[in-house]
Amino acid sequence: MIDTHAHIYLEHFSEDIDAVIERALDKGIKKILLPNIDSTSIASMLELEEKYPDICYPMMGLHPCSVKEDFEKELQLVEEWLNKRSFLGVGEMGTDLYWDKTFWEQQKEAFHFQCELALKYDLPIVIHCRETIDETIELVSQYEGKGLKGVFHCFTGTIDQGKKITGFGFYLGLGGVSTFKNGGMDQVIPHMDRSKIILETDSPYLTPTPYRGKRNEPAYVDLVANKVAEYLQLTKEELDKMTTANANALFFPTEK
Repeated sequence: MIDTHAHIYLEHFSEDIDAVIERALDKGIKKILLPNIDSTSIASMLELEEKYPDICYPMMGLHPCSVKEDFEKELQLVEEWLNKRSFLGVGEMGTDLYWDKTFWEQQKEAFHFQCELALKYDLPIVIHCRETIDETIELVSQYEGKGLKGVFHCFTGTIDQGKKITGFGFYLGLGGVSTFKNGGMDQVIPHMDRSKIILETDSPYLTPTPYRGKRNEPAYVDLVANKVAEYLQLTKEELDKMTTANANALFFPTEK
């Protein structure tokens, strides 16, 4: 299996990262994809890649919650890194109106800038959208037919929103919310395009049931997989095989 979204380079894991990786491997999670946040997270992310090559794979992007007055300088750094070496994707990027609406126009500008970088380097984008799913679908629709690809990470939208997203050829990232009793995903997941579902944790956040409220970690992809398999009436093995093939198609297309 592949955890397509984990921030295990953060200080939450500084004491026991080796054990965290070991538990993931024990559960059959062979690859862990690391979306960047901003300039402050790059060094620790790349250190983790160096320590665990062929397990930890970094991406490069600017998280919407880090879009502030200096966002142009941050984006310049993203571009410099993408020009300097290879990354698996452009992200974590996107939009967020949950905490603060001050920089909405700048968030949209940063979104378009990073989409153009993704097209230039032929990389998928990893989209964060909180309280902004319809607005973000509209932003992505402007690139229809231009070859933009990617995933709406932590998808918690409606059947209709999911169909719009997969209609663009984009993937839906399913994580801990899929296991929440009142998350509503039991009504949505059965209607998803199965060829566009990938699994994630968003570690250390959004921990799945029964560990909700505690620190999340990549090994818990297994809990998400169990619940998604149940919703789709698949065996766990069938679900693992399907979602791993989907994640490889998006992030490791040359390995097919």
